[in-house]
Amino acid sequence: MNFATDRDIPREHLKDLPKSDLAIICLMIANPPIPDTSDYYLDNLLSNFLAVGSFGNTNNQSNLAQCIPFQKNTTIVLTNGQILPGIWYIGYFNGLGPARTQSKMISRGRALSVSTSITVEGCPTSALWGPYCNQTIETIGCSQFSRYNNSRDLLGLTINTRKILKTKENTRRTSFLSRSNHPIGHQLESNGTSVVGVENLITCAISNDSLCLRQGDIKFYFLDIVNQALQFEITAANFRLSQSASLICYLRCNALPQRDLHDYSGDISSAPLVIKLPNIGRWYIAIEILNKTQMRNTTAPMLDTICFSFDWQVTGCLNGKTGTDCSWEAYVLQRVPKRNPSVPFESYYVPTDEGALLEYSHFSLEKFLTNSSFEQFAWTYFFLDVPQGSAGALIHVQLKSDKELNYELYSKYGGLPSNDSWDYYASRTSSSNGSVFYSLQNSTDSDMDLSIFYAKEGTWCFGVKHPNYTSNSQTYMSISLQGCHRNCNQKGVCHASVDESGLTFYSFCTCDRDHGGFDCSDELVSPNGHIRQSVFLIASNAAAILPAFWALRQKAFAEWILYTSSGISSALYHSCDVGTWCILSFRVLQVFGLLAFIHGCCWYIHIYGYN
Repeated sequence: MNFATDRDIPREHLKDLPKSDLAIICLMIANPPIPDTSDYYLDNLLSNFLAVGSFGNTNNQSNLAQCIPFQKNTTIVLTNGQILPGIWYIGYFNGLGPARTQSKMISRGRALSVSTSITVEGCPTSALWGPYCNQTIETIGCSQFSRYNNSRDLLGLTINTRKILKTKENTRRTSFLSRSNHPIGHQLESNGTSVVGVENLITCAISNDSLCLRQGDIKFYFLDIVNQALQFEITAANFRLSQSASLICYLRCNALPQRDLHDYSGDISSAPLVIKLPNIGRWYIAIEILNKTQMRNTTAPMLDTICFSFDWQVTGCLNGKTGTDCSWEAYVLQRVPKRNPSVPFESYYVPTDEGALLEYSHFSLEKFLTNSSFEQFAWTYFFLDVPQGSAGALIHVQLKSDKELNYELYSKYGGLPSNDSWDYYASRTSSSNGSVFYSLQNSTDSDMDLSIFYAKEGTWCFGVKHPNYTSNSQTYMSISLQGCHRNCNQKGVCHASVDESGLTFYSFCTCDRDHGGFDCSDELVSPNGHIRQSVFLIASNAAAILPAFWALRQKAFAEWILYTSSGISSALYHSCDVGTWCILSFRVLQVFGLLAFIHGCCWYIHIYGYN
């Protein structure tokens, strides 16, 4: 990506610039970027840029905007390890932090002219990789043991299918184990009458006839997780390694793993590698044989060739269940578009169940909570889908109870949230307020109100952690897709627009004269300060009284009319310009003010020439 601009600031002078003069480029995957304007973030941003001239160490954090300062000529090169599949958004931000202009005629700052060229280089198919597209990423045939294997995505189960799966009869739980791709069924008796999750198992394997590696070589495979899974496990077998060799496995979601850039890794020659609650997406797997002393960089790699076999198993739940033991309730929320929306993507979500009505934007939470007596706390999960083209919207979640809230709310994109893995978290006493994409406001002991700005397109999961005991409280939950946060706090106007590609809607606030910020929540001028400034600005036009009075005493009526009309026109224009009162439209008053100024100049020229 090449960016050329008319601004030329030496790199060593960037730290001396005030925020209002700093221009940056931000990249983000799946949703528009919002730059962090805190001093800590900007100091790290400039320090990384001055040190390495790039994004620094933020390449593996897909939930953060990656930003660098503008230069006269800026080139950004991202390798395949830094590029995740999906829609990338590029944001240009000219000036950061609070900024205010007293009138509409005063410039808000220097304009920035930018030209951009983007080139994407790739291999013709996803099965090839490498700088010359001469290396392969292999796929392995899999078998799925479930009568409900026709759904290819998380939201594929229809309402009728969910009703069929959800039975309260005596149930047998079936688990499939695989040895060399031959399933063996085992039945585990269950005499209870509650809903029991039946495991859905996918098994993939490769024999030692085709998998041979030399020490130091890397072989790549990929695995698609299309439904919410409990875990997947990678196991190696039929190999003979020396005591100094190890079979190392690297995993990464939606991008090729590297030794120093991966999500998970482990030595599968000593124990299976188990990934709990994996994210939905394409998982890339790299297998490498390393000498243990080589891992410590003490000896050169040996060239012995070792053949082995390995398999992986993906385990999921049926019956509308999820969790580590298929005991928690999981519901798919249906998106209902609002009537007469203010922005194109406005909608709300309700469960596809008899316990919720499509006509209402909220539902009773207690009707859907998991009933369990085995642990102190239980989990209930709600899945929803943010449609394509609405990444510029926000997810608004509200919990309102008639008693004190004792629920905790966790959210995660593309996966199942837990105590250890989540994107955003909120409870009655604490929250994850460290992100610019998250806001928790106006929450009390009985109410919880949170927003996720510019929510990524795709599957989101909200997990409610609640005590097992049942209370008599009545809690209503509402989840909606909205435009501007809190309708710009009633301090501005919400607008909907389309990005330059024409494929994504986004919303933004145009704030009034006294407020600023992403949602007009920052007060730039106090009400008393606004009144004081308005009075002084309008009263400054009283300077026309003296020449008008002098012209009237001299019986120069033409001059008296000119001075009086000029003063009145200027006062009316400034009154509208400062946001106090407009007798006519701003453009009309602007013309009147201009004509009065021209008349005054012409008259002074006439008097000067006459004298």
